[in-house]
Amino acid sequence: MRPVPVGTKGSFTIIVRPDHLANSFKDAILPPVLATPVMLLFMENAALNAVKPFIEKGESVVGIGVNLRHLAATPAGSRVTADAEVTRVEGRRIEFKVSARDETEEIGSGTHDRMVVDIERLSARLAAKSKV
Repeated sequence: MRPVPVGTKGSFTIIVRPDHLANSFKDAILPPVLATPVMLLFMENAALNAVKPFIEKGESVVGIGVNLRHLAATPAGSRVTADAEVTRVEGRRIEFKVSARDETEEIGSGTHDRMVVDIERLSARLAAKSKV
């Protein structure tokens, strides 16, 4: 991977669909609001978008950690924008500050870590696991 400068930013914007809501994604007893794991997915996409230009052939980045607060409810039809900013790079590990907001307010914030992986090596490890 080419060096990723601290401060590199990425974003991801999407309209919340009914299948993003807690009552359809997780359990019907929950209210019809954006599910926390889906909000995390949006934040992970923002982090990936931040580092995509630095990924070299045969590499990828995978999520390895998250610390997240879901601050406000968001209904279907709302536009959500997730943002990520690189705060630290240590070897293959990249740390991000992440946040998300709808048209009204900040709905989540936290940190997210990703690791650069070699696709061929990862594929070999997965193949060995599938033989177990």
